[in-house]
Amino acid sequence: MDREDACEFLRRYVESDSLRKHCIATAAIMRGLAVHFGEDVDLWEAIGILHDVDYETVGGDMTRHGVEGAALLRREGFPEEICRAVERHNHLLSGPYTQTVDRSLQSADSISGFLIACALVKGGAITDVTPGTVKKKLKDRTFAAGCERDRIASVNGLIDPTLFYEIAIASLAGRRDELGLR
Repeated sequence: MDREDACEFLRRYVESDSLRKHCIATAAIMRGLAVHFGEDVDLWEAIGILHDVDYETVGGDMTRHGVEGAALLRREGFPEEICRAVERHNHLLSGPYTQTVDRSLQSADSISGFLIACALVKGGAITDVTPGTVKKKLKDRTFAAGCERDRIASVNGLIDPTLFYEIAIASLAGRRDELGLR
């Protein structure tokens, strides 16, 4: 799956710039994790790009989110690995997660916005965010209060948390222009 094809498909179904950026951020982290785990980086990046492709279509209805996205992707002939990951990523309908790709998507999906919030506190500079920043902010339940910290921890046991934060920060830094960060 080509990144540009996945992004073009996302643009067809997602109008919100912030949701598109969330998908790009999640995809960047998924790509970084795929490198770490020795997985297919293009496939994992595409999963990240497309994981919320149906969010606007279903109007945020979490009883349909993911299921309809997977059905749409299947109709369009996307690889089944992408369809299954998109279908399973809605933690309100699926889980517990045992596969590395699913656990990685849970963590990437949740930490992407958290890291952007950390960067915004630092004037939008993702390169100023460190694993220490992340650890400190995760303990502060009032910071990014809507962030599901238990989903960030989904990769615990697969990767050291500090290394996960390093990969996630570096992954976002690699896409900082596209994400509107410094």
